[in-house]
Amino acid sequence: MEDGVITLAGRPIGAGHPCRVVAELGINHNGSVQIAEALIDAAVAAGADAVKLQKRTVEVVYTPEDLARPRESPFGTTNGDLKRALEFDARQYAEIDAHCRARRIPWFASAWDVESVAFLDAFDVPAHKVASACLTDLALIAAMTKAGKPLILSTGMSTPEEIAAASRSVESSGTSYALLVTTATYPAPIDQLHLRRLATLQAWYPQIPIGYSGHETGLWTTLCAVAMGASIVERHLTLDRSAWGTDHAASLEPHALKKLIEEIRSFERAAGSSEIRRLPGEAAAWEKLRRVK
Repeated sequence: MEDGVITLAGRPIGAGHPCRVVAELGINHNGSVQIAEALIDAAVAAGADAVKLQKRTVEVVYTPEDLARPRESPFGTTNGDLKRALEFDARQYAEIDAHCRARRIPWFASAWDVESVAFLDAFDVPAHKVASACLTDLALIAAMTKAGKPLILSTGMSTPEEIAAASRSVESSGTSYALLVTTATYPAPIDQLHLRRLATLQAWYPQIPIGYSGHETGLWTTLCAVAMGASIVERHLTLDRSAWGTDHAASLEPHALKKLIEEIRSFERAAGSSEIRRLPGEAAAWEKLRRVK
């Protein structure tokens, strides 16, 4: 790995490269492949660099008691009814994989258990994502590193010691990785974003790309994260923020994601060079206005 740079499906992430934008589909598909494909199309139209889903083996991640817990949803009356309905099987993921290939956008996922890592590896995903909830699951991280693909780790809910332990686990395998500043509330209030944590992680891990996974409702704070050095950003995408489900309110609709990516690209053009010099475009003003030449 070049210092401070990893690759995602051949696209470099890190200092000196464009900020990569991941559209987090998560579970906003509500168990529908058709909705997932519509979200993928929206991500492509917005200019996203990749899309991401979530993958769980329900019977591994949740206890029988938790699955039996009463919970009303469009899918039934128990928590298990909901969790099973939100999971795609191999056939459905094959459809999603084919759709992403046709749209020329890479996809990957957050695996919540070792069995799901193997499931995703069968699709040769370009990276593995460690969700904030799983950052302390070192056995899961070890399973991900065996694939030889870059890891992207969200750090919500985590202490410095927990982040350091996860980082050591990844580094001991020789796997490249990135760390994302995250606030694990949905949606995240603006005063809980603490974007200065980007600079903290940049100082602690100077050779590692540092990014931002946002759960806020607006756009400008994510743009601020990019201005503060985030080399990869992740935002949830939905077709309708008022739709049923836990993550829709913390997501961006397609027009908002497109606007965010346009603003990020505009910022990158505006950031330009750090060199202090007279610019070619200033020649006419210099000739006309400079008092002492």
